[in-house]
Amino acid sequence: MKQPSYKIGLIALFVCLSWLNGCSQNEKEIKVITFETTLGPIVIELFEEEAPITSKNFLDYAESGFFNGTLFHRVIPGFVIQGGGMESGMQNKPGNPPIINEANNGLKNLKWTLSMARTNEPHSASSQFFINLVSNASLDHTEETIQGWGYAVFGEVVEGFETVEAIAAVATGSSGFHQDVPLEEISIIDTKVTTE
Repeated sequence: MKQPSYKIGLIALFVCLSWLNGCSQNEKEIKVITFETTLGPIVIELFEEEAPITSKNFLDYAESGFFNGTLFHRVIPGFVIQGGGMESGMQNKPGNPPIINEANNGLKNLKWTLSMARTNEPHSASSQFFINLVSNASLDHTEETIQGWGYAVFGEVVEGFETVEAIAAVATGSSGFHQDVPLEEISIIDTKVTTE
């Protein structure tokens, strides 16, 4: 029996829309940042949908070359490695104005995730970030108070796990008022931003 032409047209339209929807999902761009460090590469993907403000802030720093020459200046095995704000000799590198804390985005401080470092003031993060060496639930958002804000997760390491582990294994000591500082400087030599 011959199908009415309008039904065939609707079926064709449905197939076309489904195909277009599939294409748009497959073509979703993911920003990837590669840090070439003195101990090897670290490749990071950003959670731009969940942490748009924090991701843009990090991308702005990465694309401008700000991170080049900065140190991983704080290393605590079984906890975090931190970088993005100190230059050789533990000199502070001034960054852009602080951003809003997006730790209430539902993301958790799981192993290999990146979060923004900050002072005790919840909305004080600028350029410094840390990589979680283990799952650190104590750093997660619980409530919008000074004690409960937590630390905003905005990305994750996708390659270079061995580099992160090598950084985490270095000997540390004190440098002025700073604790847990690598005895031999570990720096970011180069930063590349690509799209997948």
